[in-house]
Amino acid sequence: MTSIKNAVVLVTGANGGLGQEFVKQALERGAAKVYATARTPRDWHDERVVALRLDVTDEASVTAAAAAAGDTTIVVNNAGIYTHGDTITGTSFAHIREIFETNFFGAVLVNRAFAPILGANGGGALLDVHSVLSWLGVAGAYSAAKAAFWSATNSFRVELAGQHTQVVGLHLGYTDTPMIAMVDDDKNDPADIVRAGYDGLENDEHEVLADDRAVAVKAALSGSIADLYALPGVPPRTE
Repeated sequence: MTSIKNAVVLVTGANGGLGQEFVKQALERGAAKVYATARTPRDWHDERVVALRLDVTDEASVTAAAAAAGDTTIVVNNAGIYTHGDTITGTSFAHIREIFETNFFGAVLVNRAFAPILGANGGGALLDVHSVLSWLGVAGAYSAAKAAFWSATNSFRVELAGQHTQVVGLHLGYTDTPMIAMVDDDKNDPADIVRAGYDGLENDEHEVLADDRAVAVKAALSGSIADLYALPGVPPRTE
């Protein structure tokens, strides 16, 4: 179990809708310090928050952030990009690479950079933000990258068990953030998603299914592909 009280928490993508909530709720749960990282850091008007520049697609930037935040005990790996309407067959390959650079390679870079820091600080935890689209190929490169990150999280969990690092995957459906403002569908409240993620962390869970859609899709993975893609709330296939 990892307690957020008195922890030093680092949040990637802290300026986004979920990121801001991760910072806010970490403070509410008693974190001693929060590193709020972003490509363009903002002023948080709170002495407990340290704004830190971090571009997850730039290895030198990740290395510099790790050097500056060596007291970190919890990493919330939240940074990500999404393009509505993206497809594997129609999106430019350059953009597919861009999506993978942030949502997979960047996320893996962050975990690799901070894993030895967490180990040196007693083990700590990684909280990786995934998506129900990790299991559904309806969002092109975003789905593919999130599926790859889900797999990597499972590998991190196995490989870091020896240093007592808790690794948690957080899966969620559409959530009301600027990143998906264009999506016309029911959306979660970001506060509920973050609360579920932190509750799972503190309850020693390996994976958090933060809403009904995530629960339904995960359960359907053991069934047929036809049934999986016929689930209520799953966008229709285009073929």
